[in-house]
Amino acid sequence: MGRRNGVLELAVLGLLHESPLHGYELRKRLNTVLGSFRALSYGSLYPALRDMQAKGWICEDGDGPERAGRRAKVIYKLTADGKEHFQELLCEAGPASWEDENFGVHFAFFAQTDAETRMRILEGRRSRLEERVHGFRTALTRTRERLDGYTAELQRHGLESVEREVRWLDELIATEQATRTTTADRSRPPTTATTDVARTAVRTSYMEEKE
Repeated sequence: MGRRNGVLELAVLGLLHESPLHGYELRKRLNTVLGSFRALSYGSLYPALRDMQAKGWICEDGDGPERAGRRAKVIYKLTADGKEHFQELLCEAGPASWEDENFGVHFAFFAQTDAETRMRILEGRRSRLEERVHGFRTALTRTRERLDGYTAELQRHGLESVEREVRWLDELIATEQATRTTTADRSRPPTTATTDVARTAVRTSYMEEKE
């Protein structure tokens, strides 16, 4: 399966995991929610839907009876196998998930992705972009004397765009780390020292009330 088909597969299964959708609504959601699919056509969507049906990941469900010769709208739903496959796709955190086309789709379903996978994808994406920043800076240094003003400005714009995304990723990673630390602190049983302090405070309060 080509890279774009793989991304489309994840996006379709993810949207159908949220709710059943008919073809037009599914295409509209793909075009508006996922920027990389704004040029998505029926010609590319429906073959992908048929392929996923053949694999048993989605099924069709007619929306009401036919009227005056008009076909009922076909609602696409996720099957049990489709839900399982979607979860498998969400757990993928290798280099492919860091690439420009794939990262946005994975990020769109981060709310349904486990924390460890989210962190691996974010750190991988940051590492990839830091390599790109280094490449931009090296190219600017080497070619600065030979570039006209417009081309140099275009390269600077590209560098600044990547640097902004790196800073954004830094913030996301810091938030993920803080959330994990807070969760770990809440689930950690109190230490003996902490318990003793708490008992002392309760005993002191009790004695003060008696007096």
